[in-house]
Amino acid sequence: MTDFDVKVVNVVAFVTLGKPIPLNKLIANIENAEYEPEQFPGLIYRTTEPRAAALIFSSGKIVCTGAKSIDLAHVAIAKVVERVRKVGIALPKTYDVTVENIVASASIDANLNLEEITFLLENAEYEPEQFPGLVYRISKPRVAFLLFSSGKIICTGARTVEDIYTALDKLKEKLESVGIKVKGGSGKPSKPKAAEADEEEEAEESEEEEVEEEAPKAKAKAKPAKAAKKAKPARKPKAKTKKKKM
Repeated sequence: MTDFDVKVVNVVAFVTLGKPIPLNKLIANIENAEYEPEQFPGLIYRTTEPRAAALIFSSGKIVCTGAKSIDLAHVAIAKVVERVRKVGIALPKTYDVTVENIVASASIDANLNLEEITFLLENAEYEPEQFPGLVYRISKPRVAFLLFSSGKIICTGARTVEDIYTALDKLKEKLESVGIKVKGGSGKPSKPKAAEADEEEEAEESEEEEVEEEAPKAKAKAKPAKAAKKAKPARKPKAKTKKKKM
């Protein structure tokens, strides 16, 4: 394994209980919850210890996001299930928790030229006018990296912590194969400029937690935006002005 200082910032896990959960009854009897079925079909319930958010669906599926480790995700789900039981809703005593996504951060002691890396690595995407990080994907394990010029790295998509380290090893090999010397960092930037990138990436880490809750709403909002793009008229009048008089 690499000597990267890896910090898990979000774990997304879910459980399928196989029993219907009456959300109207639940929202009337619990605190720290939101339920707006006209916007999103699930009830959002927040726990404080550990700090996490659960999406509870009438089908009996519960998705937990925001926990800082796999163990804490298990604890949060157990607390949510127990809270639902206290309302008088019968749920199974045993169930299997599945980890769907682990988001982690790390860093390397180097300043990265993202434009150069984009041309040197396959499966790399970099559009600085839209997002300050380079997106690099690998297939085994199937994860995506966000690389920033400061040397900060965010890894998302892993199912186990071991997958994160394996993926970082492969990333290190790829970067070194194109002439970039990689050393695992302590998480502290090597130059003052890195402070700005760190702030941007910390914002991205918090967004990862919010995405799981707000994704359905974002999709609903995105549909009108797509329609708006299609509705843009072609600039035919300008084409006419290019014609020269005989």
